[in-house]
Amino acid sequence: QVQLVESGGGSVQAGGPLRPSCVASGDPARSSCMAWFRQPPGNERGWVAVIQRDGSTHYADSVKGRSTISKDHAKNALHLELNGLKPEDTAEYTCAADIGKKTLCRGGTCSRTCMFDDYKYWGQGTQVTVSS
Repeated sequence: QVQLVESGGGSVQAGGPLRPSCVASGDPARSSCMAWFRQPPGNERGWVAVIQRDGSTHYADSVKGRSTISKDHAKNALHLELNGLKPEDTAEYTCAADIGKKTLCRGGTCSRTCMFDDYKYWGQGTQVTVSS
């Protein structure tokens, strides 16, 4: 069992950085995958950044090049830094964790990945509104 609590949301300025944090408890070291998801108003929730237990990371196209996901092992925390904020970044941001990768297949190619949407453990979410 992993418990996740987010902070760092609210109203933020366009062009500036967003730095939400997620404090984990309940043996987060067992999690093979951790991720930040976001759900814009009127749209479905999807992952924007994932980090594996070995520290490798992946980013969605919408944030690639301006985002960094990281873990602070001393504080049992997960962080996201998203720079160059745009109004399109307005969404509920939620951290998530899962104990293992999943096998996804596309075009006859299958791989074990943390890039999936149905994570097992979820935080409560934090609303982020980007003002221009």
